[in-house]
Amino acid sequence: MNTTMKPKNSNTDASQQVQKQQVQEQQVQEQQVQEMTETSAQQSKEVFEKIGMTTTEAAEVMTNCCSTALKGIQEYNSKLIEFTQANAKSQVEFLQKVVGVKSPTELLELSTSHNRSQLERLADQAKQLTELTKQVTLATAEPVKTGLAKVYDRAA
Repeated sequence: MNTTMKPKNSNTDASQQVQKQQVQEQQVQEQQVQEMTETSAQQSKEVFEKIGMTTTEAAEVMTNCCSTALKGIQEYNSKLIEFTQANAKSQVEFLQKVVGVKSPTELLELSTSHNRSQLERLADQAKQLTELTKQVTLATAEPVKTGLAKVYDRAA
């Protein structure tokens, strides 16, 4: 009888060992899955934080760009008003001189002189407006270019 019981115990022991081994393997697998999940969650959190920071920085760059552009537009409009006032004053002065003209020759000379100076003034004003437009464009575009490049580099 003793000999028949030993094989049952050894079978039972072997099956218990197999079950223990399976339980241990399952626990190891569960731990690995949990670690992978935690790692993935941490990486996702870092990516979303990076995206949030990048989005905020890009918004700041665009806000600064719009602010710079608005200041440039205001400056441009101020120049236009200044030029309009100067041209209107010049026209009024011309008309006052025309009233005092005594001969057609004098009117022709006055008109020619006024038109010449007016064309020179308009050319100079156009040149100033072109330069101002160039400055505003560069002042607006450069920060956008560098700011968005920084944002892109951080995101990459």
